Amino acid sequence: MSESLPPAPERAPDFADDFTGDLSPARWLPHYLPHWTEPERSAARYRMTADGLELRIEHDQLDWRPDDAPLRVSNIQTATFSGAIGSPRGTHRHRPDGLVVRTATPERVLFAPSRGRIDVTLSASTDEGCMIAAWLVGIENTNEDGAGEICIVEIDASAVGPTTIARTGVKAHHDPRLTTDMSEVELPFDASRPHTWTVIWGDGETIIGCEGVVVRRVPQAPDYPLMLLIDLFETAAPAGAYPKTATVRSVRGWAD
Repeated sequence: MSESLPPAPERAPDFADDFTGDLSPARWLPHYLPHWTEPERSAARYRMTADGLELRIEHDQLDWRPDDAPLRVSNIQTATFSGAIGSPRGTHRHRPDGLVVRTATPERVLFAPSRGRIDVTLSASTDEGCMIAAWLVGIENTNEDGAGEICIVEIDASAVGPTTIARTGVKAHHDPRLTTDMSEVELPFDASRPHTWTVIWGDGETIIGCEGVVVRRVPQAPDYPLMLLIDLFETAAPAGAYPKTATVRSVRGWAD
């Protein structure tokens, strides 16, 4: 029998967005880890639609970093932090060495709970070479070890069909207290249709669910402030029709 997720808290969420009107600067920063690159490369391409926030990869969009090409991304996130230009300090050190700040980014923390619950409703991309993802990462503004990640979901466009394969779990990165524990889960539906992912974490456990059903229980959880990122990646060389899109329909978050 499938295990149901706990119901959402009865109180109002601490963070909520239905993506009506303009993208809220009080909730979101529309750049992907801007400190490791330049603003024209980190800036999101998006438009507001009747269905929500449409993240876009456009034909003339630059790779996020030439060092990581091919990789184009449109992302929204709830915090930023970096050291000075040339410093190795910054959120999400995604390369093992030689990574330095290229754009000094002031510390801004709009929403970053240490434990709690987040619900994200989205529609995955089916465009060639794309991936939709939602994840929580340590800001690393007070402690470089506070670098773990909860991967709520990653879905490759090539994995979307009558059933869908998604990746989910925990990644240690630079946190020696965590162990990377990722796995694939099969969803009994076409994930290009709207569906809701949930993460509940705290007390040493991370619960990840989809459409009200638990898909992963991981016996570990980061215990420091985590910022939320939602992004559309193109991970292959440019090909096919543009723009490539995915839609974020709503986000709800409760800090516990």
